[in-house]
Amino acid sequence: MTTAPNPENQPPAQADPARPTPLDRAEYVEQGYLFQLLKERIGEQMPMQELLEQARLELLATTNLPIAAEYLLTELKHSGVMAPAMRRMSHYFNTFQTYLIDEAEHETGRFATETALHILEADAKYRSADATPAGLFLFQFEALCRNRLNYDKGLTAISQDPIYDATWSKWILMIRAQVGLIDFADLLFFASEDYRNRLVEAGQSLEGKGPFLFGEKEGRIAFGNRRKEPLYLFAAMQRHLGYPAVPRHKIVKRDHEIIPQLARRIERLETRIKMFEEEQRGGMDITRFYEKNKAKLNIPEVEE
Repeated sequence: MTTAPNPENQPPAQADPARPTPLDRAEYVEQGYLFQLLKERIGEQMPMQELLEQARLELLATTNLPIAAEYLLTELKHSGVMAPAMRRMSHYFNTFQTYLIDEAEHETGRFATETALHILEADAKYRSADATPAGLFLFQFEALCRNRLNYDKGLTAISQDPIYDATWSKWILMIRAQVGLIDFADLLFFASEDYRNRLVEAGQSLEGKGPFLFGEKEGRIAFGNRRKEPLYLFAAMQRHLGYPAVPRHKIVKRDHEIIPQLARRIERLETRIKMFEEEQRGGMDITRFYEKNKAKLNIPEVEE
């Protein structure tokens, strides 16, 4: 994977002291483990409070995640949601993580909690493996696309992620107003080193162009996927540059259970039809049911 250096006509971005800084690698490793535990155990139909209370005991005590998990658990017991507590801990949980949990806890229920935890797990594991801003942005944007999340709120949350400097944040907020109007592959291509090199070769000025945040390979892939489905662009980036793929929720097929269920229902229908036919022919002898269940019903004997 390659990252594009700043162009010569732009000074390096200065760190903003007001923005939160990325966490240590150990924190992201434990975050990935926590989200993995919650994702795997949520299928057992257990309350999230119990799951989080059990999972926090397995976390590494030398990190800050056990303290954060305790705070989340307290909020969960009082209000039933975690997003407000994550928002108050913006120095630990980034805005994209908070946005996903907030969408999963929304009343509409369009975005499943299990899907959010799966994405958060992959996000944290990628951050622990020396994530690049370009790779993480493509991962986060694909997560918005695949799950049909709100682009305006989602890109705003992404722009505040501590992995991005001021130049990245400004560009993300700029494309927030252009997504849907301009092809995403074009937006990526115009922000790549490949586009910059083409301008230089053509003898054109770089003034007013850029910023050139993506590498030359990213630009070529974007140029080759113009006017195509954005998901094809993401897949090409993952194949050629090793960028992480957004996990998708697997639909469990239960076709093998349908035939036995249908067979039982047909048997019950046949029994009801037989009873109805007997009743239509002049009455139904219910004494046969007494003989079969005489011991269970405790029917007294009648003396003649």
